[in-house]
Amino acid sequence: MYTKHDLINDLKTLKIDSKGTLMVHASYKSIGDVIGGVDTVLDSLMEYMCEGLLVLPTHTWRYINSDNPLFDVVNSPTNIGILTECFRKREHVLRSYHPTHSVAAIGKDAFEFIKDDHKFDTPCNRGSSYGKLLDRHAKILLIGVDLRRNTYIHGIEEWLNIEDELRLSKEKQNLKSKLPDGTIIEVPSRRHQLKSWSEHFYKVEEILINQKAIKVGKFGDAKVLLCDARRVFDVLKVILEENPKLFNDDTPFNMDVIKHYSSQKI
Repeated sequence: MYTKHDLINDLKTLKIDSKGTLMVHASYKSIGDVIGGVDTVLDSLMEYMCEGLLVLPTHTWRYINSDNPLFDVVNSPTNIGILTECFRKREHVLRSYHPTHSVAAIGKDAFEFIKDDHKFDTPCNRGSSYGKLLDRHAKILLIGVDLRRNTYIHGIEEWLNIEDELRLSKEKQNLKSKLPDGTIIEVPSRRHQLKSWSEHFYKVEEILINQKAIKVGKFGDAKVLLCDARRVFDVLKVILEENPKLFNDDTPFNMDVIKHYSSQKI
């Protein structure tokens, strides 16, 4: 059984900057048995990052759409796991207003971090929270999940304009967000296409590890990937500009290509 102390020690071992910015994607079940359950996991993350900024995605893309267009910032549940749902309800946690790809944040500059998400018509615009991860040289902690759950890579594709019309719908859905004060705003939104390229993000894991853009570690029982937002961007910019259809299908890189990108000075 893991305690809060155990989990905080795992974060210390990863040498995460406790005064920096940390986004977490996590599978709660992967962590193993924890005394106090979900609350202890969140307590460990929040206590460790108490002088920095802690961010979790609170996405609702699975059920907010043209047939069900109203996202309620306060009441709409997340569709990506129990940790995100419990985190967004915690005292002092702020949630952004994007109807499908909101995030929740607590700590240093939380409001400044989340305040612009609804101003953009794509899920991961350069001016959104995902772009601010790059600006802040943030870390992205994947607990018990792999790169397929790293929404930040969708952002990189967006900022580089990689195969735009294949990845994102051309037409906008007329979505709306209900703010905490009851105000309803229009947020017309392009959507990730049904066949999500994220299912193929795994293809670059070995390269990113070799390029020191990802550190491998543990959190409880879970294997974790600690991604450096700046390094991930720099490496993927080179790869995607040379291979814009990389995530379009499941064709893996062969070993020669992996060695090529792993050995380059990027």
